[in-house]
Amino acid sequence: MGGVVEMLPDQKQSDVSFMTIALEEAKSGVEQGEVPVGALLVSSTGEELGRAHNASIRSTDPTAHAEILALRQGAERSGNYRLPGAILYVTIEPCSMCAGAILQARLARLVFGARDPKAGGVVSLFQILGDPRLNHQVEVREGILEEECRALIRSFFQMQRLAHAQWENAKMHSERNPRSSDAGRQGDTRLP
Repeated sequence: MGGVVEMLPDQKQSDVSFMTIALEEAKSGVEQGEVPVGALLVSSTGEELGRAHNASIRSTDPTAHAEILALRQGAERSGNYRLPGAILYVTIEPCSMCAGAILQARLARLVFGARDPKAGGVVSLFQILGDPRLNHQVEVREGILEEECRALIRSFFQMQRLAHAQWENAKMHSERNPRSSDAGRQGDTRLP
């Protein structure tokens, strides 16, 4: 068990349905100014155990990733920190911290939308969930609603870059003209 595996047609249909919910959760995060990553945790029978979006910015908690928050909800709901048989759906490949939490929870499967080439702990940078040296491996499926997941996070970061550029432009303008109200006074020698 572990590693990236092929999908059966019926699994793909339910994977798409559950990933759609995770994607909606990611969109909720955008509305709150968070990086748009959404997660949905379900039992082996399809019962929802938890859902979340990133909340690191709002909560000032670097561990408040969607995956961690959904796992916390699932553990609370089930009364156990181990969640054998559970499946986690995430819009973006989990980082190494979240991959470690997935292992600790003993999930059966991880399904994610798009890879994270800069921080992915599952296939992109590290292969934590399939490492045979560890005492548990997790089945991994990737690429479910990949384009939609990638488009959401790309548009978020494009907007962030645009907002930052506008802020820098305004800052540079204010430094050149420290008192815009004084601009009309140039050449006026009268005292106020």
